[in-house]
Amino acid sequence: MKKASRLLLLIDDEAAFVQSVQLTLALQEPEWQLLVAQDGAQGLFQLAEAHPDLLLLALPDLHGYDLLREIRLTSSVPVILLSACGEELAKVHGLELGADDYVVKPCGCLELLARIRALLRRSEGQAVPFEPPYVTGALRVDFARRGVTVEGQAVQLTGTEYRLLEVLARNAGRIVPYDRLLQRVWGDEGAEGPAFLKVFVYRLRRKIEPDPAHPRYLLTERGCGYWLSPAAETLRGSEQKGL
Repeated sequence: MKKASRLLLLIDDEAAFVQSVQLTLALQEPEWQLLVAQDGAQGLFQLAEAHPDLLLLALPDLHGYDLLREIRLTSSVPVILLSACGEELAKVHGLELGADDYVVKPCGCLELLARIRALLRRSEGQAVPFEPPYVTGALRVDFARRGVTVEGQAVQLTGTEYRLLEVLARNAGRIVPYDRLLQRVWGDEGAEGPAFLKVFVYRLRRKIEPDPAHPRYLLTERGCGYWLSPAAETLRGSEQKGL
């Protein structure tokens, strides 16, 4: 079977790293295409024109963070942030701004390729036709269309954010332990533990909760995991049974 073609955009001004990525893709994924931008302005233009399947953002931290913030105003493209800073606070900051993964440079190109493949798999999950949506309060998750609305307004989620919400919605009313969430959303690649997961929960709450500091839908069971409030139909059924 012929491999599917993918279009990647790399925003980086380091020629040696760009060449290493190009060589790795040519050897490992010859059907894929790689666009390269050397600065943020060129990157934004190519993002708008080409609509890549995934973005690799590797500008210096200050410029990279500003660019990521701007990208997330209009696009939910999967983003891997590449940075020379491996400190936890830098990783958290990048994830909070909207990155789906964070890789410390210098890094092996084969490791980077594995993370790209994993993120593409997560972002291209198959929709399930005719499956009833999850609805509670003003929150609606449409599994068939992979869409989320709050009070009837569409909510823009990244592929990873949607996958996390989807797993919780499919287990609504039940606590999903940290390790199970990490496995279901990130698989065996990339996720670094509950602190990593906490960043994405924080991002989701900012998008779906009326008051993120006092969540109504996405709830925490300290030391255990997270859970999503039961669907409205479940709540009505419980009231009718006197539960």
